[in-house]
Amino acid sequence: MRKILSGMRRAIQDYNMISSGDRIAVGVSGGKDSLALLCALSAYRRFSEVPFEVMGVTLNMGFEGVDYSPIKALCDEIGVRYVVKDTDIAEILFDVRKEKNPCSLCAKMRRGAVNDLAKEHGCNKVALGHHNEDVIETFFLSLFYEGRLNCFSPVTYLSRIDMDVIRPLIYVAEGDIKGFAKRENLPIVKNPCPMDGVSKRQEMKDFINERNEIDHHFKTRMMTAIQSGLDDWKIR
Repeated sequence: MRKILSGMRRAIQDYNMISSGDRIAVGVSGGKDSLALLCALSAYRRFSEVPFEVMGVTLNMGFEGVDYSPIKALCDEIGVRYVVKDTDIAEILFDVRKEKNPCSLCAKMRRGAVNDLAKEHGCNKVALGHHNEDVIETFFLSLFYEGRLNCFSPVTYLSRIDMDVIRPLIYVAEGDIKGFAKRENLPIVKNPCPMDGVSKRQEMKDFINERNEIDHHFKTRMMTAIQSGLDDWKIR
C-alpha cells in the first residue's frame, strides 16, 4: 500500500485532483485496479490535509452469474458506501446490436452510466483506476490506430453534468497494484465479457512489455514524453 499511496498522493498534488468537501465516486469494475484505488483513497482520506468523502459505484453490465457481494463486504470493512446499478449494456452490445468490436461503444456507455450514477448520489467527482501502464497504452493506441498524439487527461471536466473525472493512479505501476491485490486478497470479480483479453489494448500491453524487456527505461521515457508533449499532462 505504501507505494500506491506515495504515487497516488503525488498525482493528486501535481494535478490538484482533490479539494476540500469533495464527494468522490470510485468507479469499481471489480478488477484489481479499481479495488486498489478504492482502498487507497479510503486510506488517504484519513491523513489528507483536506477533508473529502469516498463511495464505490458499480455497473452490473447484465452478464449472468456475477456476484458483487464480496466487494460490498470489503466496502463495509473499510467504511465506504457502495452502490450497484443494474444495466442492460451487455444485452445491447451483444444481443441487440451484435457488435463485433464492442469495446469503444461499451467504454462510452459505461462512462456515461457511471457519471450519471455518481451524480445521482451527490458526488462531484468520479475516480477511475487507470494506472501508469494504462496511460502509455492509451497513448500508443491513439498513435497507432488514430494517427495522433493523444491520451486521456489526469483530470477531465465534464461540463454536461458539472463533474470532474480524476485518475489518481497514473503514477502507480501495475505490478505494485498486482502485489497489493494479492497480499490483501482483494475480492476481484472476474470480467465475464467475451472480449476480455482480445482487444487492441491487450495488443498494446504486450507491445509495451516487450519493449520494456529490451529497454528497462522505455516506460519511464514514454511517461516523460507524455507529460512534456501533451498540454493536459503538463505540471504547472
